[in-house]
Amino acid sequence: MLANEVRPGPNRYITGDGVLADLPEYLSEFQEVAVITGEQSFDVFSNYYPHSFDYPIYRYDGSSSYENAQALAEAIQQADAVVAIGGGKVADTAKITAQTLGAELIVIPTLVSNCAPFTPVIVAYYPNHTICKIDYAKKGAYMTIVDTRFLLATPVDYFIAGIADTLAKYYEMEAIVRNMAEDDKTALVRLGFQSALLIKNLLIADAIQAVKDLEVGQLTPAFARITDAIIALAGEVGGFAVEFGRTSGAHALHDGLSYLSETHSVLHGNKVAYCIWVQLAYTNDFDVIEELRPFYEALHLPMKLKDLHVTRLDRDYFASVLTYAVKEEETFILIDPAITPEKVYQAIEAVEAL
Repeated sequence: MLANEVRPGPNRYITGDGVLADLPEYLSEFQEVAVITGEQSFDVFSNYYPHSFDYPIYRYDGSSSYENAQALAEAIQQADAVVAIGGGKVADTAKITAQTLGAELIVIPTLVSNCAPFTPVIVAYYPNHTICKIDYAKKGAYMTIVDTRFLLATPVDYFIAGIADTLAKYYEMEAIVRNMAEDDKTALVRLGFQSALLIKNLLIADAIQAVKDLEVGQLTPAFARITDAIIALAGEVGGFAVEFGRTSGAHALHDGLSYLSETHSVLHGNKVAYCIWVQLAYTNDFDVIEELRPFYEALHLPMKLKDLHVTRLDRDYFASVLTYAVKEEETFILIDPAITPEKVYQAIEAVEAL
């Protein structure tokens, strides 16, 4: 991907209270609609959706893999629109399937947890749930429909994980931008960074209240702001700043942690939360870790490896994690071109010693 290639989001982003009621109108222009979803996701959708839903349903296998996306395309055979109903892995699977079929993609998130419904980014895994690669769909979604009242069905733990994943946008981009020459900070990079800063400030100001609102099922301005920050604004950071605003240290280490099977049951954002601290330790920003500590404590975010179900800290056990995190094609290197596995391991040790 070119550093100056701007891909900010879907063709249409529809957000608000009750907007799913207009779904029949949105789908009326398509002749053959196929739906990709998961068991729980579709149950939640069906319990809320006010109309009949007479479209063929295809279940993904939970892997977000090329293999499953291809199998779904072969099962669908032909469609001019693929509707993804679910979380980030459903959305990413549907991106591959829609592209394979030459169909438009419509994404209906069933929870507030990440920016996958907004961006063309695809986080692809192997069928065994280890990371494969970060890819990009050839075009963004035709439409993303964010019904804020429907999204009050988001499990609180997923919402909190989404907050953590979105918080990383600022810290990952700041670690890159601080080392860039002023002339390299294009107008679009600066816009992406200001978006990341706005997101951080929104999260610090509103996230704790938004969690409380979600816990009692109350649709409030705070919940709506955090919803759009997680799904849309987070996607705009990388959409404008591209390689400087997608990911860096925290997500590179997160992807490496996929080699530890005990972390597979931990939500993506929770792992990223811990990895933000490791990245901050790597850049010697321990004062920032302490600034974040009350926020982490209020949301019960992971601050130690044991919170990710990891009980070993020996260097050999982390070999595959570290090797992956420092790969040239990964993004930790954007912070430090001279990165080594040992430096990352030392940062992990530093966080564990706090």
